Amino acid sequence: MTITHHLDDATLMSFAAGALPGALAAVAAAHVAMCPRCRGEVALLERLGGALVAGLPETAMAGAVPPMPPIDGPPAASQRALQGEVPHPLARLVGGSLDEVRWGWIGPGLWHRPLAVGGTGSLQLLWGAPSARVPEHDHGGSELTLVLRGALIDTTGRYGPGDIADLDEEIEHHAPSADPQAGCICVIANERPTRFRGLIARLMQPWHGI
Repeated sequence: MTITHHLDDATLMSFAAGALPGALAAVAAAHVAMCPRCRGEVALLERLGGALVAGLPETAMAGAVPPMPPIDGPPAASQRALQGEVPHPLARLVGGSLDEVRWGWIGPGLWHRPLAVGGTGSLQLLWGAPSARVPEHDHGGSELTLVLRGALIDTTGRYGPGDIADLDEEIEHHAPSADPQAGCICVIANERPTRFRGLIARLMQPWHGI
């Protein structure tokens, strides 16, 4: 697996500081588990943060430093999940392999599975049949999309397994599509609800929770 799309620097710093909303943190952790480069950068940021904290007086530290997320390799019980398609930070939420997911239809060629996660934001698995396209939309906040199977094609590039699309509200008229041959299964975290442009997509949004 060759990963060419990574978390941006601001997201990496927020993740290392434990400051990402719950849904975004789950997807960031999954990418970090799959990506040696980002795992190394988070480890470096944690060391830098630890050195800075060590130089602060105890009164300044009290209640001011959030716990940092673990970035060690997966425990032995999760090695199988990491070696497969579901990275260990998502294994408990998904509850099995991607072939065992119970999908709900949300549009032509599109199915999803909401995932329960603590904190703020929404988290879901999305399965797109070959060439299926997500309706055009904008973002009200940050969005992280991690490809688990197949590939996702967007104006920002082509994303294969392990690649992550790190987008924010500056991205407009966004309508990614699944690979024409392989389709795509990905996990998506949204900081705020997606803003669909089409009437039908907007009308269906409350029932699908996206």
